Amino acid sequence: MPSTDSRYYSTGHRKNATAKVWISPGSGNFTVNSRSSAAYFGRAVLEALVRQPFQVTDTLGKFDVTVKALGGGISGQAGAVRHGISKALIVFDPDLRPVLRKLGLLTRDPRVKESKKYGRKRARRAFQFSKR
Repeated sequence: MPSTDSRYYSTGHRKNATAKVWISPGSGNFTVNSRSSAAYFGRAVLEALVRQPFQVTDTLGKFDVTVKALGGGISGQAGAVRHGISKALIVFDPDLRPVLRKLGLLTRDPRVKESKKYGRKRARRAFQFSKR
């Protein structure tokens, strides 16, 4: 096991959101953009999503987490934070990789919004057709 004074860094991505994540051995403090995670995300579902990598690896409350979340919305940022935490845990302990990989926490979700097409209202929605 590495020393207790070290920090582990990783980046996570989801939709248009990016999360720069630092984890360090500690008491479980969770800070996102200088606010607590509960205050930042505001929904219990997103809070649970972000803590999932720790619950799966039985490391809940053993790390202090500092996150700089950029771009996208709250939901995308929560997914990016989860991805970043998972990757940072791998940097901390490579033996956790199979557990995280099995649940798909290391895979970047490739789904992004489809871009708008010219001559249409949105990506696929056409203007209403009028026969007469």
